[in-house]
Amino acid sequence: MREKAYAFACERTTVTTYDFTAIGIPRHYLAWMCEEGLLVKIGYGLYRAADRKAA
Repeated sequence: MREKAYAFACERTTVTTYDFTAIGIPRHYLAWMCEEGLLVKIGYGLYRAADRKAA
């Protein structure tokens, strides 16, 4: 499931919590992925893949 969420984030510039839950990724996975360095939280409910540069 983590790989699915990461691939989803890599396809987009920013992703919302709603986008992740719409594809079946639980919200608690987002916090774990931020701790692991896969996602970066850029605002309330907004994330981007860690390897993407901020626009």
